[in-house]
Amino acid sequence: MPFVGDMERAENSVREDIRVPLIQLKEAFVHGNGDAGEHTHESSGKPWMVYLSTSVAVCGAYEFGAFVGYTSPTEAAITEDLGLSTAEYSLFGSLLSIGAMIGAITSGPIADFIGRKGAMGVYGAFCAAGWLAIYFAQGVFVLDIGRLAGGYGMGALSYVVPVYIAEIAPTNLRGALTSLNQVMICTGVSAVYILGIVLTWRALALTGLIPCAFLLFGLFFIPESPRWLAKRGDQKEFEVALQKLRGKDADITCEATGIQNYIEELQQLPKANVLDLFQRRYRRSVIVGIGLMIFQQLGGIGGISFYSSSIFESAGISSTIGTTTYACIQIPITIIGVTLIDKAGRKPLLLVSATGLALGCVLAAISFYLKAHELAVKAAPILALTGILVYIASFAAGLGAIPWVVMSEIFPLNIKGIAGSLATLVNWFCSWAVSYTFNFLMSWSNYGTFVLYAAVNALAVIFVVKIVPETKRRTLEAIQAAITA
Repeated sequence: MPFVGDMERAENSVREDIRVPLIQLKEAFVHGNGDAGEHTHESSGKPWMVYLSTSVAVCGAYEFGAFVGYTSPTEAAITEDLGLSTAEYSLFGSLLSIGAMIGAITSGPIADFIGRKGAMGVYGAFCAAGWLAIYFAQGVFVLDIGRLAGGYGMGALSYVVPVYIAEIAPTNLRGALTSLNQVMICTGVSAVYILGIVLTWRALALTGLIPCAFLLFGLFFIPESPRWLAKRGDQKEFEVALQKLRGKDADITCEATGIQNYIEELQQLPKANVLDLFQRRYRRSVIVGIGLMIFQQLGGIGGISFYSSSIFESAGISSTIGTTTYACIQIPITIIGVTLIDKAGRKPLLLVSATGLALGCVLAAISFYLKAHELAVKAAPILALTGILVYIASFAAGLGAIPWVVMSEIFPLNIKGIAGSLATLVNWFCSWAVSYTFNFLMSWSNYGTFVLYAAVNALAVIFVVKIVPETKRRTLEAIQAAITA
């Protein structure tokens, strides 16, 4: 059980004023089935403000899904109305990933400088501007500017939203609430797919303004992240925000002391830069955070989600039936994953998810192999549909949400901005690489493409077993102290 050893090494590296809380956390872990911090940092207050704050924040996650899904139902209409060539529309679609990569680079430093709430407001405004530009576009230039602006806001929100939720949530709810980020991404994708059937492409763009309005308006009623306030030295605002989140009758003394002591320890370290991420103390957290982002994307999700219609058609399945089933299945499966993440834990769900992804790819590969060699002609389409649905369900159950959850948990506050930006940038770069190369790979070999993705997902299983720690029911301070020991 390597995490216990990490905890012991962490205790030897921290100051005396946080030694006792960490020892208590370790004892709770050893004698209480890993529920470190469960008894010390759960509040007795009603966390209605946590739920409200999370509901506001995940409007940004809906924007993520809406922008990703927008190009699928609107391709024919936009191309015809604006007279775009296939190359021009492909550029329009790809600008989302480019904007997201730019957003990823700036998201961490900006969120550290102006706060999590301020950052969500700025990026929500970029998303709103993007939708408006798309709605009013009369030519390719304004259309592309809108897509780029939306991609920038969306890419930055993909980092800030889970970080904010993780920093405000009680330990026993953190995993489930952070996973709502992925639920809302799936909801955004599915909603755009369905609404795109009945709405024009301009009207569909206007629907993207609704969650933006909820986000920007809701920010006036929710507190800033207490951990960010404590890091900034705003003692009074820190206590007010934490009390508001835990309930007016809740005793926040223990949690506040733990947060402040840990931040005081971090503030003795020099200001972090990119090169600091390669220091030995941060190496494991960076490997875990970036590694999960790489495996999340290189397992093929970008290509399969962006080109699902063509995959189903290539396999001999109605694209309408395939994509509708795709859109409907991911939301309930993601919700099931959310209900299990704080009970089963992050690591078991990641293992189940990666295994299911590999299995889904193998089934799809077998289907395309049978079709290419004209074997079991009637069974091949059913096998392909089964494989893709197993893949989507497995992704929704674990690797879709949990890498963002773990990323928000493992980086210490002094490197969270830089490390989080790097992890988000890597995620979006890998997403672009997969979506860009997918059609080339499918032209090379349909079944070979899915064999390649199956191999990547098999490697993900090994990575999770060997490298990724379990973070269920542990305080952020205990997780970060252990992993950087």
